[in-house]
Amino acid sequence: MEKRSLLISGIKAGLPIAIGYIPIAITFGLLAKSTGIPNYITVCMSLIVFAGASQFVGVKLMAIGATSWEIIMTTFILNFRHFLMSSSLSRKIESGTSKKWLSIISFGITDESFTVASLRKENKLSPIFLLALNTTAFSAWVSGTAVGVFLATGLPGSLTNSMGIALYAMFIGLLVPSVKGSKPILLVALTAMITSYLIGIIPFLNNLSSGWSIIIATITAALIGAILYPRGVKN
Repeated sequence: MEKRSLLISGIKAGLPIAIGYIPIAITFGLLAKSTGIPNYITVCMSLIVFAGASQFVGVKLMAIGATSWEIIMTTFILNFRHFLMSSSLSRKIESGTSKKWLSIISFGITDESFTVASLRKENKLSPIFLLALNTTAFSAWVSGTAVGVFLATGLPGSLTNSMGIALYAMFIGLLVPSVKGSKPILLVALTAMITSYLIGIIPFLNNLSSGWSIIIATITAALIGAILYPRGVKN
């Protein structure tokens, strides 16, 4: 009975996340289809990667012809924070939880599920609760992706192709509110843009592929942000 209660509690905790994921996942499916990525690869990305920002960036890199290593490196950098989230959450999981359970739970950790789990009042969290929480969010993400791919199949070619601009609109929509309320984020964003521009005009760097340009700009901006605004220092 206790397991059933934990399962239901996890599902309830994951429902708000799932509701928020569905429209974003549908957008991802539409965008991936518009760039010519096969349907099965799009769905497999959501099944295996399960990381919204990395998947959107991955689609962009695939569209510009980036190499596999460039995509892997960029995804690794974007998802590096998951090491920290997993490490933090592992201290809140019931002692004695097997490595098999821990590996399954760690796969399903996202920014949103980590926040929900971290804010729980319980001193120790059951792996059953966490698995239910993550699975609820994961199911919504994969289902939304499949729906997006299905909807894109029925759209006119001209409309599907025009969806490519939605990727840029989405990132601008995410960036602008953050920049308005945070000087560090503004600095990091400007650094990334300036670095990307310099790579394009400096003779010995402008031959780099778009994928490596993104990687270099990302690392440079992150390092400068970390140096000038270390953790714990207020604006």
